[in-house]
Amino acid sequence: MELGLVGKRAIITGASRGIGRACALGLAKEGVEVCIVSRTKMDLEQVISEIEAIGVRGYAVTEDLATAEGCRKVVQEAVRFLGGVDILINNVGAAQNGDILDLAREQIESALRLKSFSYLQMSQEVIPHMQLNRWGRIINIAGAAGTSPTRDNIPTASANILILNMTRALSDAVARDGILVNSICPGLTNTDRARTQQRPRAKKEGKNVEDLLLQLAGQIPAGRMAEPEEIANAAVFLASSACSYVFGSSIYMDGGQRRGTP
Repeated sequence: MELGLVGKRAIITGASRGIGRACALGLAKEGVEVCIVSRTKMDLEQVISEIEAIGVRGYAVTEDLATAEGCRKVVQEAVRFLGGVDILINNVGAAQNGDILDLAREQIESALRLKSFSYLQMSQEVIPHMQLNRWGRIINIAGAAGTSPTRDNIPTASANILILNMTRALSDAVARDGILVNSICPGLTNTDRARTQQRPRAKKEGKNVEDLLLQLAGQIPAGRMAEPEEIANAAVFLASSACSYVFGSSIYMDGGQRRGTP
């Protein structure tokens, strides 16, 4: 399948590791020049080395996307380096989960500010550049928790359901400009972020985080966690010219856990 990605220009947030890193490398392998974003410079430098080893240009930006100014600076820097933006993959933000009976207001506010609000503003910042060429792809990495809230994941679930609604609304706004906006909703994925999110529950239940992840993976019909590269494969397709009639969709990649239609 011809993806038509050679020479395209992408911003990937939360790209220092996990799903974001896998998306950056997946796009680079298809000939996409990438600007990767994170708050940790050291990890970004390693990913840039991997991207350049593939044979395409990579550029790293260190910014806090929880702020409006941070989002603006990222897009300005990417446009300056790449000459424009064709693809945006929003992937930033690990929420601090906890039992809803003990949850602090700040935990939900932090999740919304870093994840949902940054996704919206990053999209708003890149859309004018995409409209110039009447071509663009925005992929929001949300999460299956958006439609599967539990007492332990309300910050994550709240941020993700807002992203799913935002995806649909943004898609309606820019579909006729040749811009496709879609979400991917991964289930439990083998990343550092998953370990961070499950740590409070593991502590509460008196378990090792790895043991808890094995337990949770055993409840998935597929019998395992997803690997970051599996999520990235879907993102690369959604970012491509081969994906030309998927608008405002949320694609669940959860090993078969989701049941019914919310």
